[in-house]
Formats: sequence, structure tokens, C-alpha cells
Amino acid sequence: MPKYLKPEELPMNIAVPLGFDAQAVPIHAVCANQAQVSQAALKPIQLKQRFLNPPIWEPEITDENRHVIATDIIARRQAAGKVTRAAVLIPLLMKSDGLSVLLTQRTDHLHDHAGQISFPGGRMDPEDASPYETALRESEEEIGLDRSSVEIIGHLPQYLTVSGYSVTPVVGLVKPQAEYVLDAFEVADVFEVPLHFLMDPANHQVRVWESGQGSRRFYSMPYENRFIWGATAGMLRNLYHLLKV
Repeated sequence: MPKYLKPEELPMNIAVPLGFDAQAVPIHAVCANQAQVSQAALKPIQLKQRFLNPPIWEPEITDENRHVIATDIIARRQAAGKVTRAAVLIPLLMKSDGLSVLLTQRTDHLHDHAGQISFPGGRMDPEDASPYETALRESEEEIGLDRSSVEIIGHLPQYLTVSGYSVTPVVGLVKPQAEYVLDAFEVADVFEVPLHFLMDPANHQVRVWESGQGSRRFYSMPYENRFIWGATAGMLRNLYHLLKV
């Protein structure tokens, strides 16, 4: 049986190979015993208040973030003019039975994170006045989300990736649309997941991938036939940490 290390003992992040199957990586642990998020905290008015008056909390440092910080990738890329600022929108759909998160399935031919589940978003353009503008513009371009139906309520800490992206997750309350117009080049599908499911730590799996170069620890949150993992799961974990009791 392989020896699993504590998070702080794990080696730095190891880049995954092309065609990596995250779903095939064994589950190391499930976070069922961690603090719960109350149902009241998942209502729009309480979410607004939490972002307006956040408690003292710390974002979770994933292996990916730890590797970027430890090796100073972002600083070196920034010095070379190669760091990429980006933003995503975490769209919280206001449904009659509660909030749901709108997610996209990326197409298989993309250079970065092909085929993975992600939030709508992308790199900042020089014309974008803020990450909020980027998140709204990219959501409009990728899935046809009407920006007038989005009420931005705040953002989470920047999420660093080994590919050189510094991503700002922007959180917004969204009026559902009858249909979404997908950018066929980037987006294969769009779907919803109940927010209470994603904020339940019993649905947060820790997986550890062992390779000849070392280990990589990442989160996954499978929902029906969808496999949410990597940066998307990492950002959702930070939303969980902000909202938990």
C-alpha cells in the first residue's frame, strides 16, 4: 500500500501528463467530518452579507498553489511579462428550490484544461477595467450569459495555476435564462449543480496521484455523470471555507 503523506508533507505539484484521467486516481479521503455550511448561509441575502462582512478566514492552499508559491512561478513569469491575469464567474442561479451553480464542460481540443469542467471565464483583456468586467465579458462570450441578469456580490482570493494564470473567482447571483448560446470552440456543454451539494464537505474527495516524479493531491466533487476536480474544485473549496460555520 502506498504511503500517503500529510498535506504539508507532500512533494510539490507534479504536472499531469496529456490525457490524464483524474477520475481513475484513488480516493485518499473524504471530508465528511469537517464543519458544515448551514442552509441559511446558502440563501442570497445571507451570501451578500457574508461577502460584505466576511469573517476572519484563510483560503486553502492546494498542491497547485503551494507549488506556484514555493517555486515563485508567478513572480518569475511576471518579471518576464508572461503572467496571465484571468477571472472566472461563479454563477449562482436563483432557482425556486434554492441556488445552483452553473458550470461548463470545456471542449476536448483546447490547449489548457481540455475537456475539464470549469466556470465561464478567461484571461483579462487590456480594455477590461477589472476582473469583474472580465468575468462578465467572458461569460457573455462563452455561454451567452446576459450580464444584466448578473448581480456581482464579491470575489474569492486569487487562485494561482502552474500554467501561469492568476485567476480571480468572481461570485454573482444570476437570473436563469431560458437557453444559453455556447461558443462551440471552447464550450461543449453547460449544466447546473445544486449549491448545497457543492458546499457539503461529505461530497469533497481528496485524491492523491502517485507518479515516478512524486505525488499530487487534489480535490474532486463528482456529481451524477460529471467529474468536477482541479482548479474548479479548489475554488469551490474556498467558497466552502468562507461560508462554513
